[in-house]
Amino acid sequence: MADLDFKGFWDEALTRLRTDLGEEEFVGWFTDLKYLHSGENLVVIGVPSAFHRDKVKARYQNIIKTKLKEAAGRDISLEFEVVAGNNAENAAVQPEQVPQNSENSYQTGKNQPSGTAKGAEPQKKEKKSKHPLMRDDYTFDRYIIGGNNEFAANAAIAISKNPGKIYNPFFIYGGVGLGKTHLMQAIGNFVYENSDNKVIYTTSENFLNEYVQAIQDGKMNAFKNKFRYTDVLLIDDIQFFQDKPGVQEELFHTFNALLNAKKHLVFTCDRPPSELKKFSDRLISRFEQSLKVDLQPPRYEVRCAILKATAENRGASIPDEVIDLISKNISSNIRDLISALNTLIAYTELMGKPITLDIAQQRLRDTFNAPRQANLSMENIIRVVAEYFSLTPNDLKGKKRSQNIVFPRQLAMYIGREMTDYSTTELGQDFGGRDHTTVMHSIEKIKGKLITDPTLDSTIESIKRSIKEFSSK
Repeated sequence: MADLDFKGFWDEALTRLRTDLGEEEFVGWFTDLKYLHSGENLVVIGVPSAFHRDKVKARYQNIIKTKLKEAAGRDISLEFEVVAGNNAENAAVQPEQVPQNSENSYQTGKNQPSGTAKGAEPQKKEKKSKHPLMRDDYTFDRYIIGGNNEFAANAAIAISKNPGKIYNPFFIYGGVGLGKTHLMQAIGNFVYENSDNKVIYTTSENFLNEYVQAIQDGKMNAFKNKFRYTDVLLIDDIQFFQDKPGVQEELFHTFNALLNAKKHLVFTCDRPPSELKKFSDRLISRFEQSLKVDLQPPRYEVRCAILKATAENRGASIPDEVIDLISKNISSNIRDLISALNTLIAYTELMGKPITLDIAQQRLRDTFNAPRQANLSMENIIRVVAEYFSLTPNDLKGKKRSQNIVFPRQLAMYIGREMTDYSTTELGQDFGGRDHTTVMHSIEKIKGKLITDPTLDSTIESIKRSIKEFSSK
């Protein structure tokens, strides 16, 4: 049969593989393959390296043959040849870039690309340049390191240089907007850009949606192959798997398969594994095996550094006294910090006026005075309330119902609802997995006491000030 005919079968096989494997997996392994020539019932494919050849043969040779047989109506053998400077001219078109957002990122500094190996390797890495599902600005170069995240950042850097070998699995937890996603994707971007390792990044929502779709379409094998045959798996916000036993079961087996194969797993979560509720014990046990790192709100000096670097990256001139003003008044998380700065940058761009201290105070007045600005973490609130009443955080989270504990616990719930955006359900999770009706009852009890006890209001305000001071350190 003519060579051109086999080329058509190859293209059709690629189209079917893209549909079955999904965009991310397809792009990771098939866009660097090149149709070379054919013989009698044989297709010869070019690959960019021996490493890539071995990986494709081990993981995909059978499914490629299946798709070729479906397209050609006959069995077709495969051969792979290493071709220097190989490209993806015969693969399907690359997907569009994923829209970027500003959540969970210390998005600062100039974009400084990582170094590349000598010889022909830089050309290859330039071609794949950006991972299709990760932000290219979520890198270590743009991650400001301070006392609140130094240990986590150093561990992440070490992992990115030795994936699968050290600190595996890696579990990053902390409140919203503290840089968990940035740090996770920095690992993925470094590994992706500096090696031939396959990297999959997904949110818990996307993982769940793909799982459900695979069940409905009868394609669980393709789903399993996608997530169990990767070198680095990054899953964001795993707390959303709570009370979903089916997807937890699948994650458990994926976890074991990758760990046994010495592949790296990285998870982010809004709380430590010990505080996850409605998770299977064996999955929590796997998370507990991880190197666990806690991201806390940055201290004043780091907040200043983040604002200065972000302003420089945006080409904006922000006076030091304005940087100081924002840093002292917003200590909740990086997202809120950058949001305030963006407000000022937008003002100067639209109005054509330089930012002054007076303008900053005026434009950010509502932000600074918002009752929920102290939206740091329930851990801080619980800690401060516990210390105020000479208790421990575990006392407030525990099951004891003595009056000397119940009242401070109710007060902590009330203050948490006042100072954060947490729902009553989320608050209940932070207090030992209590349900939302318990939290609502506690809040109503405090509201009732405020009517009958005129001194309670001053006590609450004093505790709130202590929480803000503690969180801004």
